[in-house]
Amino acid sequence: MEGTTEIDIIILSYAQNSALKTITDQCLASLLVSEDTEKIKFNILVIESEKKIRPYQYAHTTTIYPEEEFGYNRYLNIGLQMTAAKYVCLCNNDLIFHQGWATEILKSFHRYYDLSSASPACSFHHPALGFELGNGIYTGYRSRYEVAGWCLFMKRDIFRLMGKLDGNYKFWCADNDYANMLATLKLGHALVSSAIVDHLDGATLKYQTPERMEELTTSEFFYFEKKWNYRIETRCWKLIS
Repeated sequence: MEGTTEIDIIILSYAQNSALKTITDQCLASLLVSEDTEKIKFNILVIESEKKIRPYQYAHTTTIYPEEEFGYNRYLNIGLQMTAAKYVCLCNNDLIFHQGWATEILKSFHRYYDLSSASPACSFHHPALGFELGNGIYTGYRSRYEVAGWCLFMKRDIFRLMGKLDGNYKFWCADNDYANMLATLKLGHALVSSAIVDHLDGATLKYQTPERMEELTTSEFFYFEKKWNYRIETRCWKLIS
């Protein structure tokens, strides 16, 4: 790779209290020092759901506050429309980026021409599932295995085939839907085990009321099952935590 590679980073945040705002700040701080700025340029867009802190701008980002009702894919689609780089990464805010994570994914894209999408490995989550860190790529379409919905890195041109992300998913099953779309369109996806981005699972979820959780998740399973026309054997997992 020569010159500087631009990557659009789209991060969804919900800073409903100081602790959650700190999580977003920590995510951004780790991202900003994770790569050599002469080789990789991050264009960071934060989509903030907490309107009370508007017009606050997170450091080194463009921060927006959509008027539209929250929906995970709905907000990601807003971010995709506002960005244009060849590579784009869709992220939760509860992530810690390790050194060289993006470089490792880009290396995999250059090495495997048919790879269109990737996820980095979480050093907490993936070894517990039997993945060995630093052991090449693991191809597949299993949610929370090869497809880590909290951090999805792709070539933007996949959306020419896929179209927009399905805005009917507010919270859960969005990553399952993305995985199924990749598999249906035969777009290669892999977990890149040498790219490490840790996921602080449940960081935002624990602050939500049962009523809010029901609002965000109740219809997701039924819609996913109807869309793909098969019985869901395993739980649809959330993209945002």
